[in-house]
Amino acid sequence: MTDLWSIAIGAFFGFFFGVGCALAVMYSIYMGGYRAAVKDSQLNPPPERLTRALAKLSR
Repeated sequence: MTDLWSIAIGAFFGFFFGVGCALAVMYSIYMGGYRAAVKDSQLNPPPERLTRALAKLSR
């Protein structure tokens, strides 16, 4: 019985913390990129990389 409880607790914490931490890391990376993109779009003149990307999208 103790082996089963150990496996269940380990699986629960592994899945809970593993998936939760992965989602937190992905969210922070996404938000950091989003903020940088918004800041770059407000610059005058816009960065060359942004103008190239916009030109590529409009084609």
